[in-house]
Amino acid sequence: MVDTYQSYALQSRLGIPLLYAAGAVVLGVAGVFVVGPWLLPFIALGVFFVFAYNLELLRGRVHGDFWFALSWGAFPVLTAYFAQTGRLSVAALAAAAAGYALSYAQRMLSTPARTLRRKSRSVSGEVILIDGSEVALDRPTLLRPLERALSALSWGVVTLSLGLVASRLL
Repeated sequence: MVDTYQSYALQSRLGIPLLYAAGAVVLGVAGVFVVGPWLLPFIALGVFFVFAYNLELLRGRVHGDFWFALSWGAFPVLTAYFAQTGRLSVAALAAAAAGYALSYAQRMLSTPARTLRRKSRSVSGEVILIDGSEVALDRPTLLRPLERALSALSWGVVTLSLGLVASRLL
């Protein structure tokens, strides 16, 4: 949404992403009239996460693996649960922990994949197995398991979501 300010990222203009962020705040404030004033801390924290992470504020302290998983995995789950129910529960905390874990896994896989795709000039080497056979290490060999795992995470989360919706509607 909002590109990282000091890093490579997408190098787009900030105008439209700021408009999206403002729209999200307006929706949140409208939600306060339905859910109550306890939604306000979630809105404030959401604004903080968006800008602190993406613009690498606080000297980039909030732009790391832990904060990514917290702000883009666990926090949205808690916020959505609270917006729907007006409270938090053990179930919400468990779901937020799952959101954290999935986001953390995505980050652990995407960071080396992105480094290989964007920053590596060449990759070479080999692994010598116990039986003496050799496996060549090159860019495609290293990227393949990372990209397959990322793909599995993507469709896995979508199908989990569809299953949860179906469990409520059917």
